[in-house]
Amino acid sequence: MYLGRFAPSPTGPLHAGSLVAALASWLDARAAGGRWLVRIEDVDSGRCRAGAAERILAQLADCQLLPDAPPLYQSQRGAHYQQMLDVLLARGLAYPCACTRRDIDAALAAHGSAHQRHHDRPYPGTCRAGLHGKPARAWRFHLEKYLSNWPQTQTSKAPAAHFSVEGSRLRWQDRRLGAQSQDVAREVGDFVLRRADGLWAYQLAVVVDDADQGITDVVRGEDLADNTPRQMLLQAALGLPTPRHLHTPLVRASDGEKLSKQHGAPALDTRAPLTALAAAARVLALPEAPRQGTVAQALALWVGAWRDTYNRAP
Repeated sequence: MYLGRFAPSPTGPLHAGSLVAALASWLDARAAGGRWLVRIEDVDSGRCRAGAAERILAQLADCQLLPDAPPLYQSQRGAHYQQMLDVLLARGLAYPCACTRRDIDAALAAHGSAHQRHHDRPYPGTCRAGLHGKPARAWRFHLEKYLSNWPQTQTSKAPAAHFSVEGSRLRWQDRRLGAQSQDVAREVGDFVLRRADGLWAYQLAVVVDDADQGITDVVRGEDLADNTPRQMLLQAALGLPTPRHLHTPLVRASDGEKLSKQHGAPALDTRAPLTALAAAARVLALPEAPRQGTVAQALALWVGAWRDTYNRAP
């Protein structure tokens, strides 16, 4: 049974770019005859805005993108994340880290590397051997240890994965982007599971939530594609199923940057929902809907078009 989801962060209302992801995930679920859920990713409480979650749900309702169950809120799921972190700690696959960003930048610079804008800081493994008296700030996934034992981990009863690992390079197939790969150790390193401010990291939260909700297919913006290998490895380490993935095109501002709330993207105007949806459909290369038609008619048209283009097995 297909089960998809749209997982916005309530840092503000939906904008044109986020509607593309919402529409794509809804169409993918409907084209497959499956169910569609909404998850409010409010785990980063410092960035969330009061009333934003309610505004997002209202905007989706205006566009007739209605979930098949009540929304799930990450802020209510800390105990679930702690349980999975405890599993990783018991298996020696997580460890405390005392490093600040400045410490990491200094360690990278000492090895001739510098932090690149829009890229993660690859963790140099400073605290793998212990904290040496420093207080723990964050908790990290022991990627090096997990990858070094990769052949043995595959003899377990973990669910079949939609990816392969050669050394530290993970290869996977995206339903839109095609063959993808990432050298996770070199490009990311031991990534954070719980942050220094005590908040849960996106990587762990999304993996736990997708598993608990039974998500079979993840449809989201292609800016999140480079997160996928980390999530696939966490799923394998925890014995959780790996969803199929489809990463959608981005809406970009005039300067070429991804349209986002951080870059001042205006709130989506859903007083004319068909106009907003038609713009999102064009980004997804879907056919134009009749202007005289209804939202329901447009959605039905796009479900059929989606079924003929995107809704194929990887």
